[in-house]
Amino acid sequence: MAKLDRRTLLAGAAAVAAAGALPRLAGAEEDKPPTAIRKAVKLGMVRVRAPLQERFQLLKDLGFDGVELDSPSNLKSDEVLRARDATGLPIHGVVDSVHWKERLSDPSEARRAKGRAALETALRDCHTYGGDTVLLVPAVVDKTVAYDQAWERSSAEIRKVLPLAAELKIKIAIENVWNQFLLSPLEAARYIDQFESPWIGWYMDVGNIVNYGWPEQWIRILGARILKLDVKEFSRKKRDAEGLWKGFQVGIGDGDCDWPAVRAALTEIGYRGWATAEVGGGGPDRLKDIKARMDGALGV
Repeated sequence: MAKLDRRTLLAGAAAVAAAGALPRLAGAEEDKPPTAIRKAVKLGMVRVRAPLQERFQLLKDLGFDGVELDSPSNLKSDEVLRARDATGLPIHGVVDSVHWKERLSDPSEARRAKGRAALETALRDCHTYGGDTVLLVPAVVDKTVAYDQAWERSSAEIRKVLPLAAELKIKIAIENVWNQFLLSPLEAARYIDQFESPWIGWYMDVGNIVNYGWPEQWIRILGARILKLDVKEFSRKKRDAEGLWKGFQVGIGDGDCDWPAVRAALTEIGYRGWATAEVGGGGPDRLKDIKARMDGALGV
């Protein structure tokens, strides 16, 4: 891929802005009404000492519609499948658990190969579990990795994996997690579009965007590229008064995310799919509170 320059970026921005307005949704399920949003949590949020099946059952009893797992992990596939089948709680996807350590943007070809292998494992695990997405942080920009290098290296590695994603029918869902990469929705859309593949899209983390933007704007621009949502909150006031990471120390609905605006944007793009909480977990009472807050924020 050629190196990025300002003229190329600006030219692409106009095109993706128009494309983001298309009223379609990748992966939408025809048997769900237009406003259907199903709520889940990351498995690591269930902080109870109990077998996997009992943790799945707790989520089911609390009214959650599904769960998201990590991969690679120490979980045994047969145990996961027994828990899923016994409780009827779907595993909607997995999170690549090593994308920060074995980065697809790493200067080392060997490290990139390890990251690619982990992504392949996550795709296979997701297929086994019956999910349909793998959440991926594609690259990290830092002192040792320039922005254009992060783009080029991660794009090349993802292209190598897309045939497997297509074979397994599992989508790679790119997420923005303060990795100093893909810092605007126009750029995020261009990154997705370059692959010209239905097997890659965007995992929209609402809370992560509040620090430097407005989630509803990202939602409208990314449009059909959005495969799933991560739900958490962020307070700019706490950030400014106490430090950057303190901004996350507010409950869903108590920060600076404009949830009515987010709901309106989701309705405009016709979003129908999963919304997964990504906050500090706990026992039954804590999880019940998270569910109630998600219901209020999402209006469903």
